[in-house]
Amino acid sequence: MKTGVIIARFQTPYLHEGHRNLIENVRTKHNKLIIVLGASPISGSRRNPFDYYTREKMIKKEYPEVVVLPISDHPSDKSWSQNLDMLLASVFPTEQFLLYGSRDSFIPYYSGKFNTSELPVHGDYNATELRKQYADKVFDSRDFRAGILYAYYNQYTKVYPTVDIALFRNDKNELLLGKKAIHNRWRLVGGFADPEDANYESAAKRELMEECGQLEVTSMTYEGSAKINDWRYRSEVDKIITLLFSTDYVSGEVIASDDIAELQWFKLTDIPEMIETEQVNEEHLELFNFILTKYLN
Repeated sequence: MKTGVIIARFQTPYLHEGHRNLIENVRTKHNKLIIVLGASPISGSRRNPFDYYTREKMIKKEYPEVVVLPISDHPSDKSWSQNLDMLLASVFPTEQFLLYGSRDSFIPYYSGKFNTSELPVHGDYNATELRKQYADKVFDSRDFRAGILYAYYNQYTKVYPTVDIALFRNDKNELLLGKKAIHNRWRLVGGFADPEDANYESAAKRELMEECGQLEVTSMTYEGSAKINDWRYRSEVDKIITLLFSTDYVSGEVIASDDIAELQWFKLTDIPEMIETEQVNEEHLELFNFILTKYLN
């Protein structure tokens, strides 16, 4: 008889009744059962929060006799199919297999040499909705707190991209600076790029409008980038790298908005003295020095 192979992700905090029904259904048709878990190249995400080891333990706890193997995601469906075939053939070289998978996420994309069968539908179970139900629940247990540590220590260290904007007027003789309520020093306006931004230029324009009002400006010009010693991340391994853009003011009323408490135009010739007297945010010193070097003369 062929060995049954379930291709799935099982990205849920527990095996729900639908999972058990699927496994039991396939087990009744085969003496041997393998579960192959898709493994994302992204370490820890909302769609793939659980790594292979966590899901393997979850399955083996209830089905210790089932063989569980990982298969890495691949940008090419053809290459992924070949990798799956090689995985099964290398671990069990004398066996034949019948692969079970979803009609939406597996069968249309598999082009390997083994026969396939659609997984039977058992109930209305939605993994995304199930993950959402647990996303904001806090449990008072050592295992829960240990799980949080495991998740964070197994993520890649991250760089958070931000944008800062040098808004000029009067033939680049004046520069708009802002102050935040929690920091009484002048700084360039800007903020974090969002996943919804089409590019960093649009992120810069969005941040400018959010913090300074609906202004008409020229197109954004990329000036350079710098690592920012942001006070929130000084003791963290994750860091911020900002992209500096410049643009020229055309029209509109400058209004401090969002987390900016105050906005003011300054002559570019006044910035060096402001740096010496510590009136500007030290986190933006490299950006200010770049602007002065390029535009002061």
